[in-house]
Amino acid sequence: MSTDPAQPTDLDQRYGRTRKRGRNERLILIISAAVFAVVLVAWVVWAGLDGSKPMVEARDVAHTIVDDQTVRVDYEVSMPAGEQASCAVQALNEDFIVVGWKIVDIPASDRYTRAFTETVRTSLPANTGLIFRCWLT
Repeated sequence: MSTDPAQPTDLDQRYGRTRKRGRNERLILIISAAVFAVVLVAWVVWAGLDGSKPMVEARDVAHTIVDDQTVRVDYEVSMPAGEQASCAVQALNEDFIVVGWKIVDIPASDRYTRAFTETVRTSLPANTGLIFRCWLT
């Protein structure tokens, strides 16, 4: 058996461990990492950083249980001036099951943030009312 580190041993030859193969494996690893990084950066730019879409934000302010079939929901909607939106207002019972649902159209305005109150009819007694989601129309 050779003791010179520059000379491969019988085991190295038998299992294909050579300097050239080690360099090739490192090169493949570097290329794979670079491709992964390029794909990741492209996805981040495509998915989140384009910023071209106007956003609608809704915030629950309060809710009032009027009776066993009615909930009043107070909320604020913030969206770009001149845009129209729709919001889904929902009522939930104590098990977090939707017992009332209403789609509300929000007209365009020159104000960014506006407050609204909506009454939602329920099929069962509710214990809360809130905004599910808003979107531009």
